[in-house]
Amino acid sequence: MDLRAGVDLGSRYVKVAVEEEGGFRFLGPFDTASFYRRFIRPGKGGGTLRRGELGLAEGLPVAATGYGRARLAGGVLMVPELEAVAAGVAALTGLRDAVILDVGGQDSKALLVSGGDLVDFKANDRCAASSGRFLENMAAALGMALEEMGDHARDPVELSSTCAVFGETELVGLLAEGVPPERLAAGVNRAILNRLLPLLSSFRVETLVVTGGVARNRALVRMLGERLGLEPVVPQPPDFVAAVGCCRLSSRGE
Repeated sequence: MDLRAGVDLGSRYVKVAVEEEGGFRFLGPFDTASFYRRFIRPGKGGGTLRRGELGLAEGLPVAATGYGRARLAGGVLMVPELEAVAAGVAALTGLRDAVILDVGGQDSKALLVSGGDLVDFKANDRCAASSGRFLENMAAALGMALEEMGDHARDPVELSSTCAVFGETELVGLLAEGVPPERLAAGVNRAILNRLLPLLSSFRVETLVVTGGVARNRALVRMLGERLGLEPVVPQPPDFVAAVGCCRLSSRGE
């Protein structure tokens, strides 16, 4: 029996989590544009969720977060993204005291959570170089699948550009010079690491939780752990954390 649902309307992908008795089931991720075409009914003042198309009952409590939440209207509770991430981490890991590093498709954020409550945060939303978009672009330039990027951490090449636009040009040039793609992939991972570390500098990190789609990059998570001297926690699935948090917070609207 479905209890409630959460929708994370991200910049690149939409994730849906449905809480059942005994656990969660996950729908997606869906390409954002495709999700709007298939599952959102357009209307004045915002679209409405086509619940039946997603297999959700009409009376089911639903909460939404992410970039697109303001475009929904009627019957859906709007939840701030950072609160959703904190609630999702607590639901999936049981951790209520931690620093959460959330690396999404278009931005990255560090959250300080104490007792399950969001205490402070630091965000990098002006540059895509520490986001999933940057990783996708660099993987495409190298001709690698995203999953393969997570295999490479050894002997990284120092990249002079951490810009999502110019970095691709630099990679192509280095490939033409004969630099092995494995070293370039490791260099991309280290470049992302170096962009993420300043977000954590304001907090005392004893327990680190890494969320968002980029948390699937095993090499990057390992690099983070080695640099900080700890073992990062990665909830499963890491890109559905905010959707799970929406499930837990949907009762606010009841």
